[in-house]
Amino acid sequence: MDRKRLSLPFDRAELAKLRAGDACLVSGEMFMLRDAGHVRLLAELDRRGSLPYGLDGATIFYAGPSPAAAGRPFGAVGPTTASRMDFAAPTLHRAGIVATVGKGVRGQEVVRACRETGSVYFVATGGAAALLARCVVSGEVVAYDDLGTEALRRIEVCDLPIFVGIDTQGKCIYDL
Repeated sequence: MDRKRLSLPFDRAELAKLRAGDACLVSGEMFMLRDAGHVRLLAELDRRGSLPYGLDGATIFYAGPSPAAAGRPFGAVGPTTASRMDFAAPTLHRAGIVATVGKGVRGQEVVRACRETGSVYFVATGGAAALLARCVVSGEVVAYDDLGTEALRRIEVCDLPIFVGIDTQGKCIYDL
């Protein structure tokens, strides 16, 4: 399978060239955040009027990390069902998040937000948490440490295997 090699942070012009179904290997810095963290992030965005923690132009990986193992920052990195973050994704895309990574189908509001903002949703393979953890080079908690696995983390990945789930045209991998 021919995979596109992409570097983070993403440039929207680069994202515009991708199509739903494209296989990618992604390297660079992204953030990890789940449900409860999104609630807090939205509250901060509302108070500040802009994204905190260097999130403008960033990618968020919806994943649950397990404790460090085998000399890696995490023993496993399980992608979370992305539709659980549909309540926050359109607002975050409009505020400056350029891409998200998770598993599963997204709602029409997210499809619209990707199309309107030139953002992309990437799909990671569920059930491959130990394999995906091998792609995480480093990780640190940035905020919401009290949330445990749902804290905001900055991570560096190397050759993270993902697929374009929703492209900037609003095309969805699950409709192909």
